[in-house]
Amino acid sequence: MKLNRNKILILVFVILMALPVLASAQSGLPKVTIGLSNSKDPNSLVPTLQILFLITILSLAPSIVIMMTSFTRLIVVFHFLRQSLSTQTVPSNQILVGLALFLTFFIMKPVINQINTKALQPYLHKEISQQEMLKRATKPIKKFMLKQTNEKDLRLFINLQDGKKPASPDEVTLSTLIPAFIISELTTAFKIGFLLYLPMLLIDVVVGSILLSMGMMMLPPIMISMPFKILLFVLVDGWYLLVESLVKGF
Repeated sequence: MKLNRNKILILVFVILMALPVLASAQSGLPKVTIGLSNSKDPNSLVPTLQILFLITILSLAPSIVIMMTSFTRLIVVFHFLRQSLSTQTVPSNQILVGLALFLTFFIMKPVINQINTKALQPYLHKEISQQEMLKRATKPIKKFMLKQTNEKDLRLFINLQDGKKPASPDEVTLSTLIPAFIISELTTAFKIGFLLYLPMLLIDVVVGSILLSMGMMMLPPIMISMPFKILLFVLVDGWYLLVESLVKGF
């Protein structure tokens, strides 16, 4: 056994020693290098900066989708719906997030089309500069957020900024508009969640009162009320009504 182990070690050592020779004998293999070098042409730095800018945008994409679109309102309302039905983890988080994402793409499609037509396509055809492209791209999204933002919330952040008040909606900066938009979306989502809870709460109260009057205090009321809440939600075609009202709300 010891002799076999020595033979295996010698074989492994021979293979490791032969790897550099085999590698040097191969030709035409691709090689990837990453490094820094001096350049006398300033234009050669532009592609590198564009790549860094693109990587930064991609890393911030989830935050942009969540905070600057209809996703926040949708996912909060779906969470309230699941809690009011007392179904615990049904539908699962993956299903609710997926539904909210696809509804977000559906709601934001006109905004995306405007950005593509007025900003992205002219930039790809080299008709406008990168700065002009970003300026044109922010206009549709700012118009969407301003339409959904409460005036009180927007005034709050303008006053907190302690700067010059904008004379027109176009002068509102994204740093002021985005937090005001998020607060407005959360406020609207909580209002919708309250309305979703009312009929479900009524069922819980009725079932709890009946169980208490029957002396069945050890039986959890949720166990009895959950089927009735699901039945009520299905009979009124709850998903259809909820999605219709959410989409039309934008």
